[in-house]
Amino acid sequence: MKKTFILLICFSAFLSCKKDMKSEKADDTISTESEERTAKQSDGLTLLKGDYVYHGGAAVLQTHAEIYGVLPTHNFDQLNKKAEKLKTEPTDMVQVEIRGKISNEKHETILWENKVEVVEILSVKPNTEEKNNIIKLGS
Repeated sequence: MKKTFILLICFSAFLSCKKDMKSEKADDTISTESEERTAKQSDGLTLLKGDYVYHGGAAVLQTHAEIYGVLPTHNFDQLNKKAEKLKTEPTDMVQVEIRGKISNEKHETILWENKVEVVEILSVKPNTEEKNNIIKLGS
């Protein structure tokens, strides 16, 4: 009886090891290599989506996780022109999708910890927030 029990344990251990080797081979085929990356994925730029506002000489991009100060460049001016067309108030935010370079270097006028340099503008859309949530002071 003991010999049969030991033989059964050895047989089940042998089968379980064989299954582990098959799953390791399957994992190897799923992994992606850096050679398969596209040109846009390997250019060092980051895709950012969020709310953008430019008012009083300061531009800010607020994503779901961070707030970025926007560095003044040629593409920054183009982004402002596109955003101005969609605003009803000077302080309105617009939804943007950009690709840019993120940096934490100190800047003389932008005091935000995180800064972004706009390299490519993918889309600019009006903000979809409901007007009922906005409180306006004055008449």
